[in-house]
Amino acid sequence: MLLGHALIRAMVLAVTVGWEFKRSSLAAASAFAAIALSGCDPIVNIAGANFPAWMLCAIVGSIATGALRPLLAAVGLEPYLGPRVVIYPCLAFLIGCAVYLAFFNRL
Repeated sequence: MLLGHALIRAMVLAVTVGWEFKRSSLAAASAFAAIALSGCDPIVNIAGANFPAWMLCAIVGSIATGALRPLLAAVGLEPYLGPRVVIYPCLAFLIGCAVYLAFFNRL
C-alpha cells in the first residue's frame, strides 16, 4: 500500500522538478499505482453484488446532472453556461465528488 503512495509522490515530484519519465516507465508506474491503490476505496453491497463507492457516486452524479439539465434550461441559465460538452461532465463530476464526500468520507 505504501509503495503505491510513494510511487505517486515520486511521479509528482518528477513532474514538478522537471525530470522526464519515458512513456513506457510512466505507463508502467501508472498501472502499478492503479493496482496498488485499488483496494483503498470503500465497497457498497447492493443486492448481493459488491460495487466500488466511486462507481455508485459516478452514477448518482450522472443521474443528478441529467435531472438538473431541464431545470437549468427552464430557468434560462443554459445559454450562459458556456460549452455544454465541458460543463455537464464537470457538473456530473462535481456532484459525484460531493456525494462521495457526504457519504463515504472517513475523516
